[in-house]
Amino acid sequence: MSAPVTTPARPESVGTFAEVAFKGTRRGYFLVDPGLADRLLPGAAVVVEADRGEDLGTLAALGAIAERTCSSSGGCSTPVPDLRILRAASDDEMATMEALRRDEDRVRVEARHKVEAHGLKMKVTEAEWQLDRNKLTIFFTAERRVDFRELVRDLARTFRSRIELRQIGVRDAAALLGGVGRCGRELCCSTWLPELKPVSLQLAKDQNLSLNPSQISGCCGRLMCCLMYEHDTYVQARRRFPREGRILVTARGEERVLSLDIWRDRVTLRNPEGERRTVALDELKEEVQQATRSRLQKDTDT
Repeated sequence: MSAPVTTPARPESVGTFAEVAFKGTRRGYFLVDPGLADRLLPGAAVVVEADRGEDLGTLAALGAIAERTCSSSGGCSTPVPDLRILRAASDDEMATMEALRRDEDRVRVEARHKVEAHGLKMKVTEAEWQLDRNKLTIFFTAERRVDFRELVRDLARTFRSRIELRQIGVRDAAALLGGVGRCGRELCCSTWLPELKPVSLQLAKDQNLSLNPSQISGCCGRLMCCLMYEHDTYVQARRRFPREGRILVTARGEERVLSLDIWRDRVTLRNPEGERRTVALDELKEEVQQATRSRLQKDTDT
């Protein structure tokens, strides 16, 4: 028997794996020197290496927890992050970031005016300054491809910074903006959901939910993410039941399966004469077994 394959340990000199949270649901993964890691606790404001400069975020996790989160969310493009946490943020740096966050309201308004002036069919959703103001990211949604080259030049002149226009989907836009769902709680995508996965209509069908879009759609106008939460439970439960539409031979003869009630363990049947009845799943299985034994006995006798 071959020896189990083990992942080699990361050298201590490389640093500790860290997860840093930024505005909205944006997360990044960094290395932090062991000496600095010993002085940091989750929730601390930290300054990190960013695209051609520095940015400020909140330390979310360190070590194995951060590595596990990165792996589960698909955020680890490389085994070891390329960027590092530089230092704990000072009071002045935190004040600067708070001022930039307030200024982003003005940025969004001006960016929307620029979009209208250029006649582009796109909707500016959010804006995010980098700590050193070397970069301004503007998020937008659009139904199709948009040629925004002239818009980028105009925005760069207006805000005197390098501009990144990032197109996102309506689900991502809802995650950035936040809100309250029909359940009365904050949107999962803007609070704890680590990854936005596709949601298909089949999930609603498997759970016997209404297929009315207004009843199974979220604030973003797409199918609610929570349709996925109990889907596996429904799928596992349905495996104990006969398939809908199947014809069974029971103690009363042939009957077609009309519907299932997986929580009450009941099955609704209809015979060829159109008569319906609802029977417990265990009772139905016993009837089918008895009918099968009776048929086999008759075949043996003949």
